[in-house]
Amino acid sequence: MDFYKRMELVCAQIPFGRVASYGQIALLCGQPKHARQVGYALSHNRVGDVPAHRIVNAKGILSGAMAFETADLQRQLLEGEGVTVKHTKEGWKADLKKYGWRSTMEEAEELYRLFQAKGI
Repeated sequence: MDFYKRMELVCAQIPFGRVASYGQIALLCGQPKHARQVGYALSHNRVGDVPAHRIVNAKGILSGAMAFETADLQRQLLEGEGVTVKHTKEGWKADLKKYGWRSTMEEAEELYRLFQAKGI
């Protein structure tokens, strides 16, 4: 299995105006305990051109600022897609209940079939 190739396919599915957590991406890649690996891959450019700004931590906190050209670029990109981002004591936060990507079992099964077809 090539986790990073799977990750690239999964991240490409995150809809415009939605956010997903590192853990959700890991789960959809078939590795539910690899949320940190998702963060590593994004911060070290291990995946292709994906909408990395749509990926937040489990609380909805924008924790990937170091991976962007400027510290506020992730927030700006999300706001440009209509995602409201509020400043909290923990940092900038997107409401996962309102903006979270609710991937379906059908989407997960389709991703799995795609992984199998590509041999990843």
